Amino acid sequence: MIRAFVGVRIDPKMTQKISEVQSQLTRSLTGIRWVVQENLHFTLKFLGAVEEEKITSIIKAVGRVVRPAQPFSLTAGGIGVFPDIRKPRVLWVGLEAQGLQTLSQEVEAALEPLGFAPEKRGFKPHLTIGRWRNFTAKAQRLKEEIDHWKDHDFGQSRVEEVVIFQSILKPNGAVYSPLQIIPLGAQADLVREN
Repeated sequence: MIRAFVGVRIDPKMTQKISEVQSQLTRSLTGIRWVVQENLHFTLKFLGAVEEEKITSIIKAVGRVVRPAQPFSLTAGGIGVFPDIRKPRVLWVGLEAQGLQTLSQEVEAALEPLGFAPEKRGFKPHLTIGRWRNFTAKAQRLKEEIDHWKDHDFGQSRVEEVVIFQSILKPNGAVYSPLQIIPLGAQADLVREN
């Protein structure tokens, strides 16, 4: 079995800005396992544990909807938490992009016939930058940080490809490895490995 997801890599300039803010937040927010800079990405669809022989079908299905889509830019700004400020589990940076929701829905629809259930939660584009195992800080302190960074601009990232990643869980965090890179706006035969 391969633990996999469909995602979008983020421009290094943007991930550097996020990393700098993570360093500042480390001083005031405790108990967070921070996502390392090289792992920052936008997930279009989490697949979970997948049989190896199913990967080719996934690549073809995702490729059919990704290749016709045109490259676009996404903007990152502000921070927030899921599910709420009293019991946060995920700290995130918000994303905005024209066409991102459509692309996400098309990937969902392409993978449903392969047995991947559509996401039930509402679409909220974000980059996960940290996770709490047990939130022990004061909600008021967290609210102050969110308010402080709510208008922070992390810049733009150009999206020109979608990646099917393998996620390998290690004691010090996950390692993401590209299984397939699918360019946006490409011809049907232009799918490249790694």
